Amino acid sequence: MTELATEKNVTGLRDRARQEAEEYRGDDPRPLGGYFAVLVIYCTLVGATTLVAVLTGRRLPVRWHVQDLITVTLGTHKLSRTLTKDAVTSPLRAPFTRYAGTGGPAEVHEETRNESQFRHSMGELLTCPFCLDMWVATVFVIGLVFAPRFTRLVAGTFTALTGADFLQLGYAIAQQWAQNPPQKHRGR
Repeated sequence: MTELATEKNVTGLRDRARQEAEEYRGDDPRPLGGYFAVLVIYCTLVGATTLVAVLTGRRLPVRWHVQDLITVTLGTHKLSRTLTKDAVTSPLRAPFTRYAGTGGPAEVHEETRNESQFRHSMGELLTCPFCLDMWVATVFVIGLVFAPRFTRLVAGTFTALTGADFLQLGYAIAQQWAQNPPQKHRGR
């Protein structure tokens, strides 16, 4: 292939991708280019980690141990919420978000910035605990392959925080109930 033919193919592919993105978006401006960049970062992380695991002779577990599964699940929940909603982690999100007010208990609400597709996509990822769960769970799994003791310690810490959060919320509900007991409804 000549250089000119290669350039035409690349230009044609780029134009086709742009057209597909426009058709997908419809009237809602979705940052597909940014999503693609985030997806490439994720796949690169997983691919590079897999390559390092193979080259260093790391073996994947045959199956999940129940304790690890529970610890990673609860730890993922809490770490994702901490990274996406806590005020103290807002400096990590600041390049991609704007403060928009308070959220749930001890949480902030932020909106994504739209200066670029990548910035918008990262803002969505870093303000959505459901979206970040995949990344956090992946990092915990990588940790279980390369540094299982440390990973269990970190995931276990966030699991304990999950339990503590639910106890705090339960305590607050019990206090409210004690101060304002529900009224009993008398039948007719």
